[in-house]
Amino acid sequence: MKILITGATGLIGQELSNLLLQENHTVHYLTTSHFKKHQKNNCFGFYWNPKLKKIDKNCMDGVEVIVHLAGASIAKKWTKLYKKELLESRTQSADFLFQFLKKNPNQVKHFISASGTAIYPDSDSVVYDETTTALDSSFLGKLVVEWEKSADQFKSINIKVTKVRTGIVFSDKGGALLEMIKPIKMFVGSAFGSGKQLQSWIHNKDVASLYYFIIQNQIQGIINAVAPNSISNQGLTKAIANVLHRPLFLPNIPRWIMKIILGEMHVLLFNNKNIIPKKAVELGFQFQFPTAEKALKNLLK
Repeated sequence: MKILITGATGLIGQELSNLLLQENHTVHYLTTSHFKKHQKNNCFGFYWNPKLKKIDKNCMDGVEVIVHLAGASIAKKWTKLYKKELLESRTQSADFLFQFLKKNPNQVKHFISASGTAIYPDSDSVVYDETTTALDSSFLGKLVVEWEKSADQFKSINIKVTKVRTGIVFSDKGGALLEMIKPIKMFVGSAFGSGKQLQSWIHNKDVASLYYFIIQNQIQGIINAVAPNSISNQGLTKAIANVLHRPLFLPNIPRWIMKIILGEMHVLLFNNKNIIPKKAVELGFQFQFPTAEKALKNLLK
C-alpha cells in the first residue's frame, strides 16, 4: 500500500514512516524544502507549499491513505501572530489537500488527521472517551475544533476520515519528555501547582502502532491516542526521578510563576483531564507501554 504523510519529519511522522517501511509499505512524504526530497528504498519525498498553493502532483500516484501530521509546534510562546500560525499550519494545509483531491483524479480512500486531547474540558471527575461531546473553550480547545473541521470535509468527497486525538507523546528523540527530565537531572525537579492534575500521555512507538492499526483496519471517526493509564503531574515527576535515580526535595512550583515565564502557554502544565483510549481497546489494539513507569524505563534506560 502507498501512504502519503505530511509532517513526516516530526516525532510521530518519523516513527510511523519507519514502521510502515518495515511492514513493506511505500511511503510518500510532503516537504516544504526541496533539499529534503529524498528517494530511498520505498520512501519518496515530494515538494509542497500550502501557503503558495504548490504541490508536486506525482505525490498522489497510487496513494490510498493520507496521514496528516503537519502543524506548527505548540511548544513556543503563543503570541497573537504565532496563534495564527498554529491554526493555519493545521487547517490551511488540510484545506489545500482537500481542494487538490477534489479537483484531481486520485485513489485516496482514507484521510487520517492528527488532533489533540485539548478539545476536552478540564475536570476533576469526568473520564473522557470518544463519545464525549463537551468542548473546551480555551484557545487550544477551539484550535482543535477547527482542526477537526478541516479533516471532516474529506467525507464530502467519499473519503473515510479519522481524527486521532493525541496526548503528550513520550519519546527519547525530542518533545515534552526531554524537557521534563532536564530539571530533574540537574536536581531541581519539582511538580507544578498541586501536582494532582492528571495528564494523558502515550509512548511514541504506541502512537505510531495505533496509526498503523487504524490504517490496517480502516477505522473511522475519533480515536483517543493515549495510554490506558493517565498519571498525575506529581506521579509523573516522581516516576521520572525514580528512573533517573534523582532526589526530589524542592516544593511544587506555583502556577503564577509559570504564567509569568510561559504566558498563556503555561496551561499545558496545569491541564487536568482523565482521558481513556476506549475505542482503541475495544477494537483490539494492544499497548506495548500501558503505564508511565514502563514507558519511562524503556525511554530513559
